[in-house]
Amino acid sequence: MKIKEEQLEKIQDQQAKINNILNEVGYLESRKHGLLHDLASINQDVEDFKIELEKEYGHININVEDGTYTNVEKEEVLENA
Repeated sequence: MKIKEEQLEKIQDQQAKINNILNEVGYLESRKHGLLHDLASINQDVEDFKIELEKEYGHININVEDGTYTNVEKEEVLENA
């Protein structure tokens, strides 16, 4: 005994859609993983550069729009640490 042909086709179509979605989710998760690694690498570069700038200028706040900076008071530095 078998189910009707149109019922089988509907089941097969639904399974194909599920498989396609699961495949796409897997691709997106893989891409997300790669992007998170890229982000971690950039964050490390930022931290390393902050240390480099601090050695040259001391504790400062930099305006990223125009490059101007202001010195940070010692108390403020301790609070941010």
